[in-house]
This record gives sequence, structure tokens and C-alpha cells, in this order.
Amino acid sequence: MNLLLDTHTLLWWLGGDRRLGRRAAAFIAEPRNLVWVSAATAWEIVIKVALGRLDLGEPPEKCLPREIERSHFRPLPITVEHALEVAALPHHHTDPFDRLLIAQARREGMKMVTSDPAFEAYGVSILSARA
Repeated sequence: MNLLLDTHTLLWWLGGDRRLGRRAAAFIAEPRNLVWVSAATAWEIVIKVALGRLDLGEPPEKCLPREIERSHFRPLPITVEHALEVAALPHHHTDPFDRLLIAQARREGMKMVTSDPAFEAYGVSILSARA
């Protein structure tokens, strides 16, 4: 199964946050599943750190690549097709990072791991991050 992590899901996983449900954590840890982290997620994290809204304890350019590799996650680049898919989405959700993640999940046939109920309006397959 191909899983695409929402930004908060990645942060919960990396931080050992108890909000990440056992079922979701088991799916992420399952070696047969391919777990993807979008470039949009890295971009969102970098912006939050720069604005002082997130503290990772060290610069994101240092810890994110290391932790993504350590977790055996795969990077998902942003393509032109992903950007064009965003334009085709209805405007149920206004967060540009989430809209790009939704577009990527739809385009690539991935299951989103998120706790954001707004994703459901887009017909994307979801695994609750709290489950």
C-alpha cells in the first residue's frame, strides 16, 4: 500500500506523539507499505519553523532528511501534473499545502494518513492518523 503522510502525521511519527493512533502507526511501520513524504510537507515545515510556529530542536534541513531516511520513507517530488491537479479540485479546503497533498494522493493513487476531516470531501482514500 502507498501511504502519503499529512504534515501533522509526519511530525507525530517523528516526535513519538501519542495523538498518532496505534493502527495508523502500525500501517506506517509495516515494511510492505511504501510511505511517502511530499516535498510540500517539507516546505510547510520549513515555513512553520521560519515563522516560529514550530521548533524541531535543530534546523529542518538537517533533521528532516535524516529522519525521513531513518524511517525508510520515500520523498515525493511536486510535479507539473500535481500542480495542475490542484486547479481541478473544488474549494472545500483552502490550505494550499493540504490541497497539494490531496492532488498528489489523487494523482498517484495513494492513501492519505491524516486527521483532517476536510480531506474526505475530495474522494481521496484516507487512513485516520488517530486510529
